[in-house]
Amino acid sequence: MLHQITKFFSNSYFRNYYPSSFAFPINSNNNQNEIFDFRSDTVTTPTEEMFEAMVKASRDHSTKELEAYVAYLTGYKSALMTVSGTMANQLAIRSHLLQPPHSIICDCRSHVYTSEAGGIAYHSQAQVIPLQPNNNIHITFDEISSNIISSDDVHYAPTRVISLENTLNGLILPLSEIKNISDTVRKKGIKMHLDGARIWNASAETGIALNSYGEYFDSMALCFSKSLGAPIGSVLVGSEEFIKKARHLRKLFGGGWRQSGPLAAAAKLAIESNFPQKLKETHELTRKFSEGLSKHGIIITDPVHTNMVFIDTAAVNITIKKLAESLALHGIRIFDKEGTRTRLVVHYQITSQAIEKFVQIKEILKCTTA
Repeated sequence: MLHQITKFFSNSYFRNYYPSSFAFPINSNNNQNEIFDFRSDTVTTPTEEMFEAMVKASRDHSTKELEAYVAYLTGYKSALMTVSGTMANQLAIRSHLLQPPHSIICDCRSHVYTSEAGGIAYHSQAQVIPLQPNNNIHITFDEISSNIISSDDVHYAPTRVISLENTLNGLILPLSEIKNISDTVRKKGIKMHLDGARIWNASAETGIALNSYGEYFDSMALCFSKSLGAPIGSVLVGSEEFIKKARHLRKLFGGGWRQSGPLAAAAKLAIESNFPQKLKETHELTRKFSEGLSKHGIIITDPVHTNMVFIDTAAVNITIKKLAESLALHGIRIFDKEGTRTRLVVHYQITSQAIEKFVQIKEILKCTTA
């Protein structure tokens, strides 16, 4: 049965029907080519070991075991598995807030602000105050403290939550900055939430334990299906009372689910197998990737802290759309978009051979334009 499941996920029909998948042989011009996907770290393929863990999992015990495990790793009393990081973030913010009017401060690039369908306004009736970091890397204590609304003036919505993201665009928010923010705002009764979808990367790169980050937040959301490579799921951690409220709201949001054990088992295996060592290896590969691209004339627009490289191809006189078309002929996927800027993401199933293939960009372009 396990062999049949693995075979299904690796056959050409499945890989072509679900184009986000990669790294299995698929039919391309009658040749068997290996496809490597640099669009995101969410495109990883479940391993055979994950499928085996899923088959052996219990319906409820495996989920409770995962929740207890992540709560322990992050230093919290309780945890709640969710279907997505968006749900975990929205549950956290809604659970922290009581009665409007209220406002939330976050980085203007953060996922909770740009990519969750206006969920903060819809679910929590909260005003969002998005801040542009002056250093273009991470939000700072000074920027947050100068934008906190603590006045009782009826014209304003008081600040009730600070939502930070780490990593954000692959960039690490320093623990010292987090500490300064947390020490100040929590004294004012303001809650601290972390969108830690990729906190695994920050922890792996810095060597700072998850629970060291956790002590400065009232809640954290962590993703299993990004850098860790699990097929699906996230988790929200916090106090027992907080998670009790979030569990009730999860049901209200339609997020209660049955038989989540197999997915929880895959997530736990992903943590044990890939964190932190494989993530550290991925970061090192990403730095080599960045250096290789730079040598070939690609502009690296942002610092490379973990597993993301942001590029501008204007200097080599090619659009991202054309680059994507050219790379696709060589078994490499990137976002197909207009302009000359895009994001490239390295994950633990990207090989050094794929990196070497990618960085030979001039040769690839010669072949496709000849």
